[in-house]
Amino acid sequence: MPPPRSPSTPPRPAAVVDPRSGYCAATKTFHSLRTPPASPPPDDRPLSFPAAAFSLLPTQHLPSHPALIDSTTGETLPFPTFLSRVHALAAALRGELSVSPGDVIFILAPAGIHIPVLYYAAMSIGAVVSPANPALTAGEVAKLVSLSNPSMSFTVQAAVGMLPPGLTTVLLDSPTFLSFLSQQELLPHHHEDEDAAGVMIHQSDPAAILYSSGTTGSAKAVVITHRNLIAMASSAAAPGTEAAADVLLLTVPMFHVYGFVFCLRTVVVAQQTLVLHTARRFNAMDVLGAVGRFRVTRLALAPPALLGIVQAAEADDSVAAAHTAAMTLQAVTCGGASVAPELTRRFSRKFPNVCLFQVGFSLTQVYFLMCSLLKHGVFLFINYYFYEATTGFCRLIEMEETKRIGSVGRLLWGAEAKIVRPETGDALPPGMPGELWVRGPFVMKGYLGEKDATEAILDREGWLRTGDLCCIDEDGFIYVLDRLKELIKYKGYQVAPAELESLLQTHPDIDEAAVVPYISIVEAIYRCSIALGLIVIICQSVVQVVYYKRIHHVFLVDSIPKNAAGKILRKDLVKMLRHISSKL
Repeated sequence: MPPPRSPSTPPRPAAVVDPRSGYCAATKTFHSLRTPPASPPPDDRPLSFPAAAFSLLPTQHLPSHPALIDSTTGETLPFPTFLSRVHALAAALRGELSVSPGDVIFILAPAGIHIPVLYYAAMSIGAVVSPANPALTAGEVAKLVSLSNPSMSFTVQAAVGMLPPGLTTVLLDSPTFLSFLSQQELLPHHHEDEDAAGVMIHQSDPAAILYSSGTTGSAKAVVITHRNLIAMASSAAAPGTEAAADVLLLTVPMFHVYGFVFCLRTVVVAQQTLVLHTARRFNAMDVLGAVGRFRVTRLALAPPALLGIVQAAEADDSVAAAHTAAMTLQAVTCGGASVAPELTRRFSRKFPNVCLFQVGFSLTQVYFLMCSLLKHGVFLFINYYFYEATTGFCRLIEMEETKRIGSVGRLLWGAEAKIVRPETGDALPPGMPGELWVRGPFVMKGYLGEKDATEAILDREGWLRTGDLCCIDEDGFIYVLDRLKELIKYKGYQVAPAELESLLQTHPDIDEAAVVPYISIVEAIYRCSIALGLIVIICQSVVQVVYYKRIHHVFLVDSIPKNAAGKILRKDLVKMLRHISSKL
């Protein structure tokens, strides 16, 4: 484990901070201008995330609407039952399963109504939850287990064969586990300096280990602390974010940071109803039906699922389901990868009164996307997050802020940022592009067991190097230009793959496109790479861009490799091209 780093944000000298941009010329640092929560807990106060989250619930009357709903079976957990199961399972973990504070619990299971209960129960006794993709192979699971070194695991019967032998395992679909949920009927007791289980937990203690996708290298075990999640709770509970009456249908993986955070904050922090899509395969018609059946107001999707929803809504035999869904649906959150402008236009035609929230995009993609949507009177909300920053550090909150085309928002409370020139390391003023560095209570503790990798991204002052090319304007709005590592160099020019992908996908006959560098034998002499477009369908369009951005080669592939959240796996494409080049 890397040495602990203080998640605290140093107090900002108000006299030297620009009230418009939040920029301090003396330190060359941008500060958040958001209003802080009413009473954020001191960093040194012992407190677990579950205890902090439970303290947000009403002390007299719990919410009357359901906490969790299984969209497949219809099983419903009222808030009292959810809390009772959390505390019953916490007692079973300590007593019957001998789980101690600091023990890692590996979770290899699909979405299910027991997963949020397990998350909260384990973290409440100081255990560290470590969810992973149940679709992984046995070899891939073994690698993750070797990274986190869990003391036990939870899985389902269908996935138990993927776990390495010798690891103590409990099946979530077994009578034994179900018995753990009904051993006692306790509601949470709010303690000042300890959680409901009576265990002393420090905010700097690990709460979760999430596995990054490894799109730029091997997967890493990202250590998330209780303080990181408490910061998430503070921002989610801040005024102007979400309504308590919302019903969220979660279709994204619960082991991914996207679904993991939604799972934790929706039920307890936001006190909303969380509907879980638990079918083994994504079916757009089933999802549209669930939206209408459970009166869903917010829908969380990955880009491929968004395409499925649009195609289903456009089909003649699904008009009724789409119409019913549109009657209650207010917003769709789509994250993990880019969405083509044409797809957003098709979405707006079928769901004209639904706001589309997107997560993590480059400036060019957002610009084209927002221009196309604004023509249809649809507002686009964009968030920006990644594993190492837990839930993100900036957001567009109010309607006025969404008018900033291309921005991912302003810094959230407690966040600081720098724009650093990659070549020199010098911090830059507003309006200048450079690498975005961030600091605050949301920054991870580090990569488990990888000191060198941690120090490469996180310095001793707590600054997290995002690897993204960004700029911050005079009003403190952040714009993400592209990933520094993904920029293609051609004869001294920088080419952003995201820009070319966005342009390619404006063609009505192109479903998906990915642009990666390609080095041929002749081009290697000049030590440069040229853009290579890989597209799913045949395209004869000519993209009008400056000469050094033009695509020189096109390879047709059956599909573009992506991770569970829909993000393009560029490293896999590059490996594919190297293999092709070796055959030429």
